Amino acid sequence: MIFAYQPDTSALGGSLLATALVSMLPLATVFVLLGLLRVKAHLAGLAGLAVAMVVAVAAFGMPVGDALLSASEGAVFGLLPIMWIVLTAIWLYQITVLSGRFEDLRTAFNLISDDPRIQAIIVAFCFGGLLEALAGFGAPVAITGVMLVALGFPAIRAATVVLLANTAPVAFGAIAIPILTAGTLTGIDYNEIGAIVGRQTPLLASLVPLLLVFLVDGRRGIRQIWPAALVTGAAFGVAQFVSSNFLSVELTDIIASLVALAALVAFLRIWAPTGSQDARADLIALATAGPEPSGGIPPLGGKVATATTNSATTTNGQTSGTRQTMATATLPAPTSLPVTTLSPARRAMAFLPYILVIVVFSVAKLAAPVKQFLVGTGVKGDIGTDIKIHWPGIDGAVLNLAGKPAAATVYTLSWLSSPGTLLLFSGVIIALIYKVRPVDATKEFGATVYKMRFAILTVASVLALAFVMNLSGQTITIGQWLAAGTGGLFAFLSPILGWLGTAVTGSDTSSNALFATLQQSAATKAGIDPTLLVAANTSGGVLGKMISPQNLTIAATAVGLAGKESDIFRAVAKWSFGLLLGLCLLVYLQSTVLSWMLP
Repeated sequence: MIFAYQPDTSALGGSLLATALVSMLPLATVFVLLGLLRVKAHLAGLAGLAVAMVVAVAAFGMPVGDALLSASEGAVFGLLPIMWIVLTAIWLYQITVLSGRFEDLRTAFNLISDDPRIQAIIVAFCFGGLLEALAGFGAPVAITGVMLVALGFPAIRAATVVLLANTAPVAFGAIAIPILTAGTLTGIDYNEIGAIVGRQTPLLASLVPLLLVFLVDGRRGIRQIWPAALVTGAAFGVAQFVSSNFLSVELTDIIASLVALAALVAFLRIWAPTGSQDARADLIALATAGPEPSGGIPPLGGKVATATTNSATTTNGQTSGTRQTMATATLPAPTSLPVTTLSPARRAMAFLPYILVIVVFSVAKLAAPVKQFLVGTGVKGDIGTDIKIHWPGIDGAVLNLAGKPAAATVYTLSWLSSPGTLLLFSGVIIALIYKVRPVDATKEFGATVYKMRFAILTVASVLALAFVMNLSGQTITIGQWLAAGTGGLFAFLSPILGWLGTAVTGSDTSSNALFATLQQSAATKAGIDPTLLVAANTSGGVLGKMISPQNLTIAATAVGLAGKESDIFRAVAKWSFGLLLGLCLLVYLQSTVLSWMLP
Protein backbone atom coordinates (compact mmCIF):
# COMPACT_ATOMS: atom_id res chain seq x y z
CA MET A 1 0.00 0.00 0.00
CA ILE A 2 1.36 3.41 -1.01
CA PHE A 3 1.58 5.94 1.81
CA ALA A 4 -0.25 9.12 0.83
CA TYR A 5 1.20 12.36 2.13
CA GLN A 6 -1.26 15.13 3.05
CA PRO A 7 -0.05 18.57 4.24
CA ASP A 8 -0.91 19.79 7.72
CA THR A 9 -1.01 23.57 8.01
CA SER A 10 -0.59 23.28 11.78
CA ALA A 11 2.21 20.75 11.67
CA LEU A 12 4.33 22.49 14.29
CA GLY A 13 2.66 21.97 17.64
CA GLY A 14 -0.79 22.55 16.23
CA SER A 15 0.08 26.20 15.58
CA LEU A 16 -0.77 27.77 12.22
CA LEU A 17 1.39 30.80 13.08
CA ALA A 18 4.49 28.78 13.93
CA THR A 19 4.07 26.58 10.87
CA ALA A 20 3.62 29.63 8.61
CA LEU A 21 6.71 31.35 10.00
CA VAL A 22 8.83 28.26 9.36
CA SER A 23 7.32 28.00 5.88
CA MET A 24 8.68 31.46 5.07
CA LEU A 25 12.28 30.38 5.62
CA PRO A 26 12.96 29.22 2.02
CA LEU A 27 11.75 32.51 0.55
CA ALA A 28 13.55 34.53 3.21
CA THR A 29 16.73 32.63 2.38
CA VAL A 30 16.51 33.45 -1.32
CA PHE A 31 15.61 37.11 -0.91
CA VAL A 32 18.18 37.78 1.83
CA LEU A 33 20.93 36.14 -0.20
CA LEU A 34 19.90 38.05 -3.32
CA GLY A 35 18.96 41.41 -1.88
CA LEU A 36 21.26 41.83 1.09
CA LEU A 37 24.24 39.54 0.64
CA ARG A 38 24.27 39.73 -3.19
CA VAL A 39 24.96 36.06 -3.61
CA LYS A 40 24.76 34.80 -7.19
CA ALA A 41 21.25 33.75 -8.13
CA HIS A 42 22.01 30.09 -8.81
CA LEU A 43 23.60 29.74 -5.37
CA ALA A 44 20.69 31.58 -3.74
CA GLY A 45 18.25 29.29 -5.54
CA LEU A 46 20.07 26.15 -4.49
CA ALA A 47 20.26 27.38 -0.89
CA GLY A 48 16.55 28.16 -0.87
CA LEU A 49 15.81 24.73 -2.30
CA ALA A 50 17.86 23.09 0.44
CA VAL A 51 15.96 25.01 3.12
CA ALA A 52 12.63 24.13 1.51
CA MET A 53 13.57 20.45 1.54
CA VAL A 54 14.53 20.60 5.22
CA VAL A 55 11.30 22.38 6.14
CA ALA A 56 9.22 19.92 4.10
CA VAL A 57 10.78 16.87 5.74
CA ALA A 58 11.50 18.09 9.27
CA ALA A 59 8.55 20.43 9.88
CA PHE A 60 5.79 18.99 7.67
CA GLY A 61 6.78 15.33 7.81
CA MET A 62 6.93 14.91 4.05
CA PRO A 63 8.78 11.72 3.08
CA VAL A 64 12.26 12.42 1.76
CA GLY A 65 11.47 10.60 -1.47
CA ASP A 66 8.36 12.71 -2.07
CA ALA A 67 10.34 15.90 -1.46
CA LEU A 68 13.07 14.84 -3.90
CA LEU A 69 10.54 13.83 -6.56
CA SER A 70 8.65 17.11 -6.11
CA ALA A 71 11.91 18.98 -6.63
CA SER A 72 12.68 16.93 -9.74
CA GLU A 73 9.32 17.78 -11.33
CA GLY A 74 9.85 21.47 -10.58
CA ALA A 75 13.32 21.40 -12.08
CA VAL A 76 12.02 19.80 -15.28
CA PHE A 77 9.25 22.40 -15.47
CA GLY A 78 11.94 25.08 -15.15
CA LEU A 79 13.73 23.63 -18.14
CA LEU A 80 10.66 23.11 -20.31
CA PRO A 81 8.80 25.30 -20.95
CA ILE A 82 10.49 28.18 -19.13
CA MET A 83 14.19 28.10 -20.07
CA TRP A 84 13.31 26.67 -23.46
CA ILE A 85 11.43 29.91 -24.13
CA VAL A 86 14.29 32.08 -22.94
CA LEU A 87 16.90 30.16 -24.95
CA THR A 88 14.96 30.38 -28.19
CA ALA A 89 14.02 34.03 -27.63
CA ILE A 90 17.65 35.06 -27.20
CA TRP A 91 18.73 32.84 -30.08
CA LEU A 92 16.16 34.52 -32.34
CA TYR A 93 17.65 37.86 -31.42
CA GLN A 94 21.16 36.56 -32.14
CA ILE A 95 20.07 35.57 -35.64
CA THR A 96 19.27 39.23 -36.31
CA VAL A 97 22.71 40.21 -34.99
CA LEU A 98 24.51 37.61 -37.11
CA SER A 99 22.73 38.84 -40.21
CA GLY A 100 23.49 42.50 -39.52
CA ARG A 101 19.79 43.33 -39.73
CA PHE A 102 19.58 44.57 -36.17
CA GLU A 103 21.32 47.78 -37.18
CA ASP A 104 18.40 48.45 -39.51
CA LEU A 105 15.98 47.81 -36.67
CA ARG A 106 17.79 50.34 -34.48
CA THR A 107 17.54 52.88 -37.26
CA ALA A 108 13.88 52.03 -37.83
CA PHE A 109 13.07 52.73 -34.18
CA ASN A 110 14.83 56.06 -34.53
CA LEU A 111 12.62 56.89 -37.48
CA ILE A 112 9.60 56.46 -35.20
CA SER A 113 11.34 58.49 -32.51
CA ASP A 114 15.01 59.02 -31.76
CA ASP A 115 14.18 59.67 -28.12
CA PRO A 116 15.33 56.71 -25.98
CA ARG A 117 12.57 57.36 -23.46
CA ILE A 118 9.93 56.99 -26.16
CA GLN A 119 11.72 53.90 -27.43
CA ALA A 120 11.53 52.38 -23.95
CA ILE A 121 7.75 52.85 -23.98
CA ILE A 122 7.42 51.38 -27.48
CA VAL A 123 9.67 48.36 -26.92
CA ALA A 124 9.14 47.47 -23.26
CA PHE A 125 5.53 48.53 -22.78
CA CYS A 126 3.74 48.22 -26.13
CA PHE A 127 5.71 45.47 -27.84
CA GLY A 128 6.40 43.69 -24.55
CA GLY A 129 2.69 43.79 -23.75
CA LEU A 130 1.91 42.19 -27.09
CA LEU A 131 4.43 39.42 -26.48
CA GLU A 132 3.00 38.83 -23.00
CA ALA A 133 -0.46 38.60 -24.50
CA LEU A 134 0.66 35.88 -26.87
CA ALA A 135 3.42 34.02 -25.06
CA GLY A 136 4.20 34.92 -21.46
CA PHE A 137 6.58 32.71 -19.42
CA GLY A 138 9.45 35.20 -19.61
CA ALA A 139 9.54 35.62 -23.39
CA PRO A 140 8.64 39.37 -23.26
CA VAL A 141 11.37 40.08 -20.71
CA ALA A 142 13.98 38.16 -22.70
CA ILE A 143 13.17 39.67 -26.08
CA THR A 144 12.59 43.28 -25.05
CA GLY A 145 15.58 43.20 -22.71
CA VAL A 146 18.02 42.37 -25.48
CA MET A 147 16.35 44.90 -27.76
CA LEU A 148 16.78 47.75 -25.29
CA VAL A 149 20.43 46.95 -24.63
CA ALA A 150 21.13 46.78 -28.34
CA LEU A 151 19.39 50.14 -28.70
CA GLY A 152 21.95 51.63 -26.34
CA PHE A 153 20.44 51.22 -22.88
CA PRO A 154 22.73 50.40 -19.94
CA ALA A 155 22.15 46.79 -19.00
CA ILE A 156 20.74 47.15 -15.49
CA ARG A 157 18.51 50.00 -16.57
CA ALA A 158 17.19 47.90 -19.45
CA ALA A 159 16.48 44.97 -17.12
CA THR A 160 14.64 47.17 -14.64
CA VAL A 161 12.58 48.83 -17.35
CA VAL A 162 11.42 45.57 -18.93
CA LEU A 163 10.59 43.97 -15.58
CA LEU A 164 8.47 46.93 -14.54
CA ALA A 165 6.84 47.16 -17.97
CA ASN A 166 5.93 43.48 -17.80
CA THR A 167 3.56 44.13 -14.87
CA ALA A 168 0.95 45.84 -17.01
CA PRO A 169 -0.20 42.91 -19.15
CA VAL A 170 0.53 39.86 -16.95
CA ALA A 171 -3.02 39.30 -15.62
CA PHE A 172 -4.34 38.83 -19.15
CA GLY A 173 -1.14 37.24 -20.47
CA ALA A 174 -0.89 34.16 -22.67
CA ILE A 175 -4.49 34.64 -23.86
CA ALA A 176 -5.73 35.27 -20.28
CA ILE A 177 -4.56 31.91 -18.93
CA PRO A 178 -4.28 33.19 -15.31
CA ILE A 179 -7.93 34.27 -15.33
CA LEU A 180 -9.13 31.14 -17.10
CA THR A 181 -7.31 29.05 -14.48
CA ALA A 182 -8.92 30.96 -11.62
CA GLY A 183 -12.36 30.49 -13.15
CA THR A 184 -11.85 26.77 -13.64
CA LEU A 185 -10.71 26.21 -10.05
CA THR A 186 -13.36 28.34 -8.34
CA GLY A 187 -16.34 27.71 -10.60
CA ILE A 188 -16.77 31.46 -11.04
CA ASP A 189 -17.38 32.61 -14.60
CA TYR A 190 -13.96 33.72 -15.85
CA ASN A 191 -15.59 36.64 -17.66
CA GLU A 192 -16.72 37.98 -14.27
CA ILE A 193 -13.22 37.60 -12.84
CA GLY A 194 -11.74 39.27 -15.90
CA ALA A 195 -14.20 42.15 -15.66
CA ILE A 196 -13.04 42.97 -12.12
CA VAL A 197 -9.37 42.51 -12.97
CA GLY A 198 -10.13 44.96 -15.77
CA ARG A 199 -11.16 47.47 -13.12
CA GLN A 200 -7.94 47.07 -11.15
CA THR A 201 -4.91 46.53 -13.39
CA PRO A 202 -5.75 49.35 -15.87
CA LEU A 203 -5.17 51.83 -13.04
CA LEU A 204 -1.69 50.37 -12.56
CA ALA A 205 -1.04 50.05 -16.29
CA SER A 206 -1.92 53.68 -16.94
CA LEU A 207 0.95 54.74 -14.66
CA VAL A 208 3.56 52.29 -15.92
CA PRO A 209 4.78 54.32 -18.97
CA LEU A 210 5.32 57.31 -16.68
CA LEU A 211 7.31 55.15 -14.27
CA LEU A 212 9.36 53.78 -17.17
CA VAL A 213 10.27 57.30 -18.23
CA PHE A 214 11.36 58.02 -14.66
CA LEU A 215 13.52 54.89 -14.61
CA VAL A 216 15.16 55.87 -17.89
CA ASP A 217 15.69 59.58 -17.30
CA GLY A 218 14.57 60.54 -13.80
CA ARG A 219 12.80 63.82 -13.15
CA ARG A 220 14.08 65.34 -16.37
CA GLY A 221 12.31 62.61 -18.31
CA ILE A 222 9.07 63.19 -16.44
CA ARG A 223 9.19 66.91 -17.23
CA GLN A 224 9.89 66.36 -20.91
CA ILE A 225 8.01 63.15 -21.79
CA TRP A 226 4.97 63.05 -19.50
CA PRO A 227 2.41 63.87 -22.25
CA ALA A 228 3.42 60.85 -24.36
CA ALA A 229 3.63 58.60 -21.31
CA LEU A 230 0.17 59.57 -20.10
CA VAL A 231 -1.36 59.17 -23.57
CA THR A 232 0.13 55.67 -23.94
CA GLY A 233 -0.80 54.57 -20.43
CA ALA A 234 -4.32 55.95 -20.66
CA ALA A 235 -4.89 54.30 -24.05
CA PHE A 236 -3.67 50.95 -22.72
CA GLY A 237 -5.73 51.22 -19.54
CA VAL A 238 -8.95 52.24 -21.27
CA ALA A 239 -8.54 49.53 -23.90
CA GLN A 240 -7.83 46.95 -21.21
CA PHE A 241 -10.97 47.98 -19.32
CA VAL A 242 -13.20 48.02 -22.39
CA SER A 243 -11.94 44.72 -23.77
CA SER A 244 -12.06 42.81 -20.47
CA ASN A 245 -15.56 44.05 -19.66
CA PHE A 246 -17.28 44.28 -23.02
CA LEU A 247 -15.28 42.55 -25.77
CA SER A 248 -13.05 39.57 -24.95
CA VAL A 249 -11.11 38.64 -21.85
CA GLU A 250 -8.80 36.43 -23.91
CA LEU A 251 -7.88 39.19 -26.38
CA THR A 252 -7.58 41.98 -23.82
CA ASP A 253 -3.82 42.48 -23.90
CA ILE A 254 -3.58 42.13 -27.67
CA ILE A 255 -6.14 44.88 -28.10
CA ALA A 256 -4.67 47.07 -25.35
CA SER A 257 -1.09 46.82 -26.64
CA LEU A 258 -2.04 47.66 -30.22
CA VAL A 259 -4.28 50.54 -29.14
CA ALA A 260 -1.52 51.95 -26.92
CA LEU A 261 1.03 51.75 -29.74
CA ALA A 262 -1.35 53.36 -32.23
CA ALA A 263 -2.17 56.14 -29.77
CA LEU A 264 1.51 56.87 -29.16
CA VAL A 265 2.43 56.90 -32.85
CA ALA A 266 -0.52 59.18 -33.62
CA PHE A 267 0.39 61.50 -30.75
CA LEU A 268 3.97 61.78 -31.98
CA ARG A 269 2.64 63.22 -35.24
CA ILE A 270 1.37 66.29 -33.42
CA TRP A 271 3.84 66.47 -30.54
CA ALA A 272 7.62 66.17 -30.33
CA PRO A 273 9.65 65.49 -27.18
CA THR A 274 12.40 67.81 -26.03
CA GLY A 275 15.83 66.84 -24.77
CA SER A 276 16.11 63.75 -26.94
CA GLN A 277 19.74 64.22 -27.88
CA ASP A 278 20.81 64.92 -24.30
CA ALA A 279 19.02 61.78 -23.10
CA ARG A 280 20.64 59.71 -25.85
CA ALA A 281 24.10 61.06 -25.12
CA ASP A 282 23.74 60.39 -21.40
CA LEU A 283 22.58 56.83 -22.04
CA ILE A 284 25.57 56.17 -24.26
CA ALA A 285 27.92 57.62 -21.65
CA LEU A 286 26.40 55.45 -18.94
CA ALA A 287 26.43 52.32 -21.07
CA THR A 288 30.15 52.65 -21.84
CA ALA A 289 31.44 54.19 -18.61
CA GLY A 290 32.46 51.23 -16.49
CA PRO A 291 31.35 48.88 -13.74
CA GLU A 292 27.87 48.17 -12.51
CA PRO A 293 26.48 50.46 -9.83
CA SER A 294 26.70 49.10 -6.31
CA GLY A 295 23.17 50.17 -5.55
CA GLY A 296 20.26 51.80 -7.27
CA ILE A 297 20.12 53.29 -10.74
CA PRO A 298 21.74 56.70 -11.14
CA PRO A 299 19.94 59.47 -13.00
CA LEU A 300 21.14 60.19 -16.51
CA GLY A 301 24.12 62.43 -16.52
CA GLY A 302 25.41 60.79 -13.32
CA LYS A 303 28.86 59.30 -12.92
CA VAL A 304 27.92 55.72 -12.12
CA ALA A 305 27.02 53.41 -14.96
CA THR A 306 26.60 49.85 -15.93
CA ALA A 307 29.06 47.77 -17.84
CA THR A 308 28.49 46.78 -21.34
CA THR A 309 31.02 46.04 -23.92
CA ASN A 310 32.80 46.63 -27.02
CA SER A 311 33.96 45.65 -30.29
CA ALA A 312 31.59 45.24 -33.12
CA THR A 313 31.12 47.63 -35.95
CA THR A 314 28.74 47.66 -38.81
CA THR A 315 29.55 48.32 -42.43
CA ASN A 316 26.86 48.38 -45.09
CA GLY A 317 24.45 46.68 -42.72
CA GLN A 318 26.80 43.78 -41.97
CA THR A 319 28.47 43.12 -38.61
CA SER A 320 32.25 42.95 -38.47
CA GLY A 321 34.89 42.66 -35.78
CA THR A 322 34.59 40.28 -32.86
CA ARG A 323 31.22 38.53 -32.89
CA GLN A 324 29.38 38.95 -29.63
CA THR A 325 26.82 36.78 -27.90
CA MET A 326 23.95 38.00 -25.81
CA ALA A 327 24.53 35.65 -22.92
CA THR A 328 28.13 36.82 -22.38
CA ALA A 329 27.30 40.40 -21.42
CA THR A 330 29.23 41.54 -24.47
CA LEU A 331 26.92 43.45 -26.72
CA PRO A 332 28.30 45.86 -29.25
CA ALA A 333 28.84 49.20 -27.66
CA PRO A 334 25.97 51.59 -28.31
CA THR A 335 26.70 54.46 -30.56
CA SER A 336 24.91 57.60 -31.55
CA LEU A 337 22.18 56.62 -33.96
CA PRO A 338 21.58 59.32 -36.54
CA VAL A 339 18.20 59.12 -38.19
CA THR A 340 18.75 58.01 -41.76
CA THR A 341 16.46 56.93 -44.51
CA LEU A 342 15.59 53.28 -44.81
CA SER A 343 13.89 51.89 -47.84
CA PRO A 344 10.48 50.32 -47.14
CA ALA A 345 11.96 46.91 -47.97
CA ARG A 346 14.82 47.24 -45.48
CA ARG A 347 12.47 48.55 -42.82
CA ALA A 348 10.13 45.61 -43.35
CA MET A 349 13.05 43.17 -43.17
CA ALA A 350 14.22 44.78 -39.93
CA PHE A 351 10.85 44.29 -38.23
CA LEU A 352 10.20 40.92 -39.87
CA PRO A 353 11.36 38.71 -36.95
CA TYR A 354 8.98 40.36 -34.52
CA ILE A 355 6.13 40.58 -36.97
CA LEU A 356 6.63 36.88 -37.65
CA VAL A 357 6.58 36.13 -33.90
CA ILE A 358 3.24 37.93 -33.58
CA VAL A 359 1.80 36.11 -36.59
CA VAL A 360 3.02 32.68 -35.46
CA PHE A 361 1.73 33.11 -31.92
CA SER A 362 -1.56 34.56 -33.09
CA VAL A 363 -2.19 31.61 -35.39
CA ALA A 364 -1.08 29.10 -32.76
CA LYS A 365 -3.24 30.60 -30.01
CA LEU A 366 -6.28 31.91 -31.87
CA ALA A 367 -6.81 29.60 -34.86
CA ALA A 368 -8.82 26.72 -33.40
CA PRO A 369 -7.63 23.97 -35.80
CA VAL A 370 -3.99 24.89 -35.30
CA LYS A 371 -4.41 25.19 -31.55
CA GLN A 372 -6.08 21.77 -31.43
CA PHE A 373 -3.25 20.26 -33.45
CA LEU A 374 -0.62 21.78 -31.15
CA VAL A 375 -2.32 21.31 -27.80
CA GLY A 376 -5.14 18.84 -28.20
CA THR A 377 -8.66 18.83 -26.83
CA GLY A 378 -8.01 16.59 -23.85
CA VAL A 379 -10.02 13.79 -25.47
CA LYS A 380 -8.22 10.49 -25.75
CA GLY A 381 -7.01 9.85 -29.26
CA ASP A 382 -7.09 13.48 -30.43
CA ILE A 383 -4.31 14.86 -32.59
CA GLY A 384 -2.80 17.21 -30.01
CA THR A 385 0.88 16.86 -29.17
CA ASP A 386 0.84 17.88 -25.49
CA ILE A 387 1.73 14.87 -23.34
CA LYS A 388 0.50 14.61 -19.76
CA ILE A 389 3.00 12.78 -17.55
CA HIS A 390 1.81 11.52 -14.19
CA TRP A 391 4.98 12.16 -12.25
CA PRO A 392 6.31 8.81 -11.05
CA GLY A 393 6.29 8.27 -7.32
CA ILE A 394 4.17 11.25 -6.27
CA ASP A 395 1.15 11.33 -8.58
CA GLY A 396 -1.71 10.10 -6.42
CA ALA A 397 0.63 9.79 -3.42
CA VAL A 398 0.64 13.51 -2.56
CA LEU A 399 -2.72 14.98 -1.57
CA ASN A 400 -3.98 18.52 -1.17
CA LEU A 401 -5.66 19.90 1.95
CA ALA A 402 -9.00 18.49 0.80
CA GLY A 403 -7.54 14.99 0.69
CA LYS A 404 -7.65 14.75 -3.11
CA PRO A 405 -4.63 14.00 -5.32
CA ALA A 406 -2.63 17.16 -5.96
CA ALA A 407 -3.10 18.39 -9.51
CA ALA A 408 0.47 19.68 -9.67
CA THR A 409 1.86 16.13 -9.86
CA VAL A 410 0.73 15.87 -13.48
CA TYR A 411 3.38 17.44 -15.72
CA THR A 412 2.39 18.54 -19.21
CA LEU A 413 5.14 18.14 -21.80
CA SER A 414 4.25 20.81 -24.34
CA TRP A 415 7.02 20.03 -26.75
CA LEU A 416 5.31 21.40 -29.87
CA SER A 417 2.83 23.95 -28.50
CA SER A 418 5.39 25.55 -26.17
CA PRO A 419 6.13 29.22 -26.89
CA GLY A 420 9.77 28.17 -27.01
CA THR A 421 9.13 25.83 -29.91
CA LEU A 422 7.14 28.52 -31.70
CA LEU A 423 10.07 30.90 -31.22
CA LEU A 424 12.46 28.23 -32.55
CA PHE A 425 10.24 27.80 -35.59
CA SER A 426 10.24 31.57 -36.11
CA GLY A 427 14.02 31.69 -35.75
CA VAL A 428 14.55 28.99 -38.36
CA ILE A 429 12.37 30.89 -40.84
CA ILE A 430 14.20 34.14 -40.13
CA ALA A 431 17.59 32.45 -40.51
CA LEU A 432 16.53 31.19 -43.94
CA ILE A 433 15.18 34.57 -45.02
CA TYR A 434 18.24 36.42 -43.69
CA LYS A 435 20.51 33.83 -45.36
CA VAL A 436 22.32 32.91 -42.16
CA ARG A 437 24.24 29.69 -42.72
CA PRO A 438 22.74 26.72 -40.83
CA VAL A 439 26.12 25.93 -39.29
CA ASP A 440 26.40 29.49 -37.91
CA ALA A 441 22.86 29.44 -36.55
CA THR A 442 23.49 26.07 -34.90
CA LYS A 443 26.78 27.22 -33.36
CA GLU A 444 25.04 30.31 -32.03
CA PHE A 445 22.38 28.21 -30.35
CA GLY A 446 25.02 26.00 -28.74
CA ALA A 447 26.97 29.04 -27.56
CA THR A 448 23.81 30.52 -26.04
CA VAL A 449 23.06 27.31 -24.14
CA TYR A 450 26.61 27.21 -22.77
CA LYS A 451 26.68 30.84 -21.72
CA MET A 452 23.29 30.48 -20.02
CA ARG A 453 24.22 27.40 -18.03
CA PHE A 454 24.07 29.21 -14.68
CA ALA A 455 20.77 30.84 -15.59
CA ILE A 456 19.40 27.41 -16.44
CA LEU A 457 20.58 26.10 -13.07
CA THR A 458 18.97 29.08 -11.32
CA VAL A 459 15.55 28.65 -12.88
CA ALA A 460 15.61 24.87 -12.37
CA SER A 461 16.46 25.30 -8.69
CA VAL A 462 13.86 28.03 -8.11
CA LEU A 463 11.09 25.99 -9.72
CA ALA A 464 12.22 22.95 -7.73
CA LEU A 465 11.91 25.10 -4.61
CA ALA A 466 8.44 26.23 -5.66
CA PHE A 467 7.20 22.68 -6.23
CA VAL A 468 8.57 21.49 -2.88
CA MET A 469 6.92 24.42 -1.09
CA ASN A 470 3.63 23.90 -2.91
CA LEU A 471 3.33 20.12 -2.60
CA SER A 472 4.56 19.96 0.99
CA GLY A 473 2.00 22.59 2.04
CA GLN A 474 4.36 25.46 2.86
CA THR A 475 2.84 27.94 0.43
CA ILE A 476 -0.78 27.24 1.33
CA THR A 477 0.12 27.45 5.03
CA ILE A 478 1.41 30.99 4.54
CA GLY A 479 -1.78 31.82 2.68
CA GLN A 480 -4.04 30.41 5.35
CA TRP A 481 -2.18 32.29 8.05
CA LEU A 482 -2.67 35.56 6.17
CA ALA A 483 -6.37 34.78 5.72
CA ALA A 484 -7.01 33.65 9.29
CA GLY A 485 -8.82 36.00 11.65
CA THR A 486 -8.59 39.16 9.53
CA GLY A 487 -12.29 39.49 8.66
CA GLY A 488 -13.03 42.38 6.34
CA LEU A 489 -9.38 43.47 6.52
CA PHE A 490 -8.52 40.44 4.41
CA ALA A 491 -9.59 42.45 1.38
CA PHE A 492 -6.53 44.62 2.01
CA LEU A 493 -4.26 41.58 2.38
CA SER A 494 -5.77 39.63 -0.50
CA PRO A 495 -3.44 40.92 -3.26
CA ILE A 496 -0.44 39.95 -1.12
CA LEU A 497 -1.31 36.27 -1.60
CA GLY A 498 -1.27 36.69 -5.36
CA TRP A 499 1.98 38.63 -5.11
CA LEU A 500 3.51 35.91 -2.93
CA GLY A 501 2.40 33.10 -5.24
CA THR A 502 3.91 34.74 -8.29
CA ALA A 503 7.09 35.71 -6.44
CA VAL A 504 7.56 32.03 -5.57
CA THR A 505 6.60 30.45 -8.88
CA GLY A 506 7.25 33.23 -11.41
CA SER A 507 3.77 32.68 -12.84
CA ASP A 508 0.45 34.45 -12.20
CA THR A 509 -1.25 31.30 -13.46
CA SER A 510 0.49 29.21 -10.81
CA SER A 511 -0.36 31.80 -8.18
CA ASN A 512 -4.04 31.46 -9.05
CA ALA A 513 -3.72 27.69 -8.99
CA LEU A 514 -2.37 27.97 -5.45
CA PHE A 515 -4.63 30.57 -3.92
CA ALA A 516 -7.79 31.13 -5.99
CA THR A 517 -9.92 28.71 -3.98
CA LEU A 518 -8.46 29.99 -0.71
CA GLN A 519 -9.40 33.53 -1.71
CA GLN A 520 -12.90 32.33 -2.54
CA SER A 521 -13.44 30.58 0.80
CA ALA A 522 -11.87 33.41 2.83
CA ALA A 523 -14.11 35.96 1.10
CA THR A 524 -17.21 33.89 1.84
CA LYS A 525 -16.29 33.69 5.53
CA ALA A 526 -15.59 37.43 5.71
CA GLY A 527 -18.75 38.44 3.83
CA ILE A 528 -16.82 39.85 0.86
CA ASP A 529 -17.59 39.27 -2.81
CA PRO A 530 -15.53 36.14 -3.69
CA THR A 531 -15.08 37.30 -7.27
CA LEU A 532 -13.39 40.47 -6.02
CA LEU A 533 -10.78 38.59 -4.03
CA VAL A 534 -10.12 36.01 -6.74
CA ALA A 535 -9.55 38.93 -9.10
CA ALA A 536 -7.34 40.60 -6.48
CA ASN A 537 -5.19 37.46 -6.36
CA THR A 538 -4.69 37.77 -10.11
CA SER A 539 -3.94 41.49 -9.96
CA GLY A 540 -1.56 41.10 -7.02
CA GLY A 541 0.31 38.44 -8.91
CA VAL A 542 1.37 40.84 -11.64
CA LEU A 543 3.42 42.81 -9.10
CA GLY A 544 5.19 39.74 -7.77
CA LYS A 545 6.54 38.77 -11.15
CA MET A 546 9.24 41.43 -11.27
CA ILE A 547 10.92 40.12 -8.08
CA SER A 548 10.54 36.43 -8.84
CA PRO A 549 14.03 34.86 -8.91
CA GLN A 550 13.03 33.11 -12.12
CA ASN A 551 12.24 36.37 -13.90
CA LEU A 552 15.22 38.16 -12.38
CA THR A 553 17.42 35.49 -13.93
CA ILE A 554 15.71 35.79 -17.29
CA ALA A 555 16.18 39.56 -17.28
CA ALA A 556 19.79 39.35 -16.12
CA THR A 557 20.68 36.79 -18.77
CA ALA A 558 18.88 38.70 -21.50
CA VAL A 559 20.79 41.93 -20.91
CA GLY A 560 24.13 40.21 -20.32
CA LEU A 561 24.28 40.47 -16.52
CA ALA A 562 24.18 36.81 -15.53
CA GLY A 563 25.17 36.59 -11.88
CA LYS A 564 24.02 40.17 -11.16
CA GLU A 565 20.46 39.27 -10.24
CA SER A 566 20.89 40.78 -6.79
CA ASP A 567 21.54 44.23 -8.27
CA ILE A 568 18.42 43.98 -10.40
CA PHE A 569 16.40 42.77 -7.41
CA ARG A 570 17.48 45.79 -5.39
CA ALA A 571 16.50 48.06 -8.25
CA VAL A 572 12.98 46.66 -8.77
CA ALA A 573 11.96 45.60 -5.24
CA LYS A 574 10.83 49.05 -4.16
CA TRP A 575 8.57 49.34 -7.20
CA SER A 576 7.04 45.96 -6.51
CA PHE A 577 6.35 46.77 -2.86
CA GLY A 578 5.11 50.29 -3.55
CA LEU A 579 2.67 49.30 -6.28
CA LEU A 580 1.49 46.35 -4.19
CA LEU A 581 0.62 48.70 -1.33
CA GLY A 582 -1.41 50.86 -3.71
CA LEU A 583 -3.24 47.81 -5.07
CA CYS A 584 -4.01 46.54 -1.56
CA LEU A 585 -5.59 49.89 -0.74
CA LEU A 586 -7.61 49.87 -3.97
CA VAL A 587 -9.00 46.37 -3.36
CA TYR A 588 -9.93 47.26 0.22
CA LEU A 589 -11.75 50.38 -0.97
CA GLN A 590 -13.49 48.37 -3.70
CA SER A 591 -14.79 46.06 -0.98
CA THR A 592 -16.20 49.05 0.92
CA VAL A 593 -16.69 52.64 -0.23
CA LEU A 594 -15.71 52.05 -3.87
CA SER A 595 -18.00 49.07 -4.41
CA TRP A 596 -19.63 51.06 -7.22
CA MET A 597 -16.49 50.32 -9.28
CA LEU A 598 -17.41 46.65 -9.47
CA PRO A 599 -19.68 45.30 -12.21
